[in-house]
Parts: sequence; structure tokens; C-alpha cells
Amino acid sequence: KRRGSRGGRPTGFDKTIYKRRNEVERTINALKNFRAVATRFDERAYVFLGTVTAASIRLWLRS
Repeated sequence: KRRGSRGGRPTGFDKTIYKRRNEVERTINALKNFRAVATRFDERAYVFLGTVTAASIRLWLRS
């Protein structure tokens, strides 16, 4: 049975969770501006973690 615009159950929306999700997505987008992070240039996980950490520190110092 189709309900059309009446819908079914209400969508779950929590303002605080959405705000936090938006912050995380914006941070990930900012990190992807760094080429080494965006392309995952490093093959080893610990080296990539160091690259992400260095990029995060640069973003933190810039703000």
C-alpha cells in the first residue's frame, strides 16, 4: 500500500547528532584537501595515520 506524501513512520532527527555529523563531514572534507590524505599515498596504516595526524595539526593551527 502506497502512502504517498503522508509517509509512514516519522524520520528520526536529532539536532545535536546532526550538528556533530556536519562537523565531522566538514573536517574530513578539509583533510581531503591534503593530497597525501586524499589519495592515500602511503601504503602502511601507521604511516597514513601519521600523515592524517600531521594534516590535522596543520588544520588545527590554521584555525
